[in-house]
Amino acid sequence: MADRETSVFFTGFPGFLGSELVARLLDRYPEDVPIRCLVQPTYRDLAERRAAEIEGRSRGGRVELYEGDITEPDLGLGDDYADLQADAVEVYHLAAVYDLGVAREVGMAVNVEGTRNVLDFAEGCPDLRRFQYVSTCYVSGRHEGVFTHEDLDVGQEFNNHYEETKFLAEVEVQNRTTEGLPATVYRPAITVGDSETGATQKYDGPYNVLRLLDRQPTIDAGVGVVPTFGNPRDYEVNVVPRDFVVDAIARLSAREDSVGEVYQLCDPNPPTVAGMVRAFGDALDARILQLPLPGGATLARRALETVPGLASALGAQPAVLDYFVHPTSYTCGNARRDLRESGVSCPPFESYVERLVRFYREHPDVPSDAMT
Repeated sequence: MADRETSVFFTGFPGFLGSELVARLLDRYPEDVPIRCLVQPTYRDLAERRAAEIEGRSRGGRVELYEGDITEPDLGLGDDYADLQADAVEVYHLAAVYDLGVAREVGMAVNVEGTRNVLDFAEGCPDLRRFQYVSTCYVSGRHEGVFTHEDLDVGQEFNNHYEETKFLAEVEVQNRTTEGLPATVYRPAITVGDSETGATQKYDGPYNVLRLLDRQPTIDAGVGVVPTFGNPRDYEVNVVPRDFVVDAIARLSAREDSVGEVYQLCDPNPPTVAGMVRAFGDALDARILQLPLPGGATLARRALETVPGLASALGAQPAVLDYFVHPTSYTCGNARRDLRESGVSCPPFESYVERLVRFYREHPDVPSDAMT
């Protein structure tokens, strides 16, 4: 046993959060511990480039890539499956379809069945110390009121199949935890670019507001218009930057006492819809007129879905509209408690929005599509 190799098994590389988290894990673990990443063949070239970038920072050539697919019972690993199980002491499961418009069949295959398959892999690891799972705050669905880290099934309805399938996946994880699997769950809120650099891998979520404003010919003259639904001061948009999410997971996952915890990685003081629009306006040096739209978000979404070319012209994804009339607020008491001594905390949206806007304008070709 003393001579057995130790490794970390990782899904979700070279994704938006996964790439940065792998770099943190290399810093945490000794140089003889490799990080073994399950990578879809489609993303092999990108994964090799990302691994080379990371290893330029950390030395050692410790990021090992294995082609596979979480939707397959053996993760597509074939003969490597048992060998990878034998020495994995931690499993980080980030791979999922992060797409509000995902078809249910795809979401069930990747988010739910894929999570079951990775759980089975983890349960077969003889020396497993922890299963680290990245969920989302939006397992809440459209729950009216406050949703805490202790909540999961509260009879909620869902905005879309992404929320539903991530909820079902977390149910699987929590059921296995009840049965004895040492696991920790992380629920990020809406994740945007890095708070220091603005860098992101895709433009979705709040970037729809930015795209809508930036495409208006009057914005350079200092005026823009954003349609709103209901009272924009009544709804929160809980946004967190990538570096906060990655730093928080890296710190919390290293704590021995975080086994069994569910951490909501959210902004404890999120902006309202009105506040977010105003912050984008300030970053664009423009006065933004918030125009109430009759018929509400449902009618607007239907128009975006049915009128040819409208969504593309406005730069707006129909599914995003639901999050500007989202009835749920999130708490993060245990995350703040366990991060207090580390100094890791969520910065206010207003403190980094200018960096998001600057990156967006300097990198217009970043896609809006999710990795699937």
